[in-house]
Amino acid sequence: MSDTKEKRYAMTEKIYNTPNGDIHYWVGGRADGKANLVFLPGLTADHRLFDKQIEYFEDSYNVLVWDAPGHAASYPFELNFSLSDKAKWLDGILTAEDFRKPIIIGQSMGGYVGQAYSELFPKKLNGFISIDSAPLQRKYVTSAELWLLKRMEPVYRHYPWKLLLKSGTKGIAMTDYGRKLMYNIMTVYSGDQERYAKLSGHGFRILAEAMEADLPYKLECPALLICGEKDHAGSCIRYNKAWHKNTGIRLEWIEGAGHNSNTDKPEVVNSLIEDFLCGIKEE
Repeated sequence: MSDTKEKRYAMTEKIYNTPNGDIHYWVGGRADGKANLVFLPGLTADHRLFDKQIEYFEDSYNVLVWDAPGHAASYPFELNFSLSDKAKWLDGILTAEDFRKPIIIGQSMGGYVGQAYSELFPKKLNGFISIDSAPLQRKYVTSAELWLLKRMEPVYRHYPWKLLLKSGTKGIAMTDYGRKLMYNIMTVYSGDQERYAKLSGHGFRILAEAMEADLPYKLECPALLICGEKDHAGSCIRYNKAWHKNTGIRLEWIEGAGHNSNTDKPEVVNSLIEDFLCGIKEE
């Protein structure tokens, strides 16, 4: 069930109710004949991560962006769900909004949610764009990487907050805009490091569990991979090289961009997204 709450820019904020808590999301456009773009931010980030994309696309396309479960406005939220649960709730939102044949654009964790959605609803998805994300298939990760993913919560709980704030800003964005944006996003958790640790730890655990499920996670729709040349979050660069090599999915490197390439180089990323959308129209 969803209901209107307030407006953000030209977007309307809405709420989707789940047994675990309420998910806040924003929709704009809503014109027949337009493509439906769904923007999914990464772990601990919120809808503001895609401000530059929403601003660019909201007049020409139908757009939707959420605060993922447990994030920012979508809190409090019981953290006992899986990656597949997130994908199912996303489908509930898209169904409520009549967002048919969506193009999912997911950054980092948002890209994993998009792949989980594709696994569950392959015929519903009209396109997929990964921004600084990685493949969900088990074969791409080592056993050591999976072991670490499941044990990150204590690290975030005991690591000094000032250092977390530094790594969460300068460590993933290369530009002043990108770093300032992430700083503002992370201040949502200032004074409540326990919340940040639980959210991060849970996110990495359900990612590891989804990989260990060893499902096909095959994309049956047009797809595009985007990755910053300076993305040093985990092994993102290695993953994307292998993803491209094994699948032939087009891979675009963003010069001078880090893990949040859509905030570091929004004009370049927006142009790539628009070219991708034009290619879908022509098919």
